[in-house]
Amino acid sequence: MGRFKLVDVEVMLSWASSMTWKGLYPILSLSKTAYQKGISLTKKAMKQVESRLQRNPLLPKWDILIQQL
Repeated sequence: MGRFKLVDVEVMLSWASSMTWKGLYPILSLSKTAYQKGISLTKKAMKQVESRLQRNPLLPKWDILIQQL
């Protein structure tokens, strides 16, 4: 895989869509929703999100598998 300069959305989506993990390609969608800063989830809502995450013990902040609903 070559080097890419991630300068715009099209380049980023193209680069990300070419990645595979165990032979699977990602499903990508661009969200143009602007979220307000300083807003956070309730503890209950965050527990629902966290229940779908599997964190790698070696890289818990960076290597996360998100389970489908």
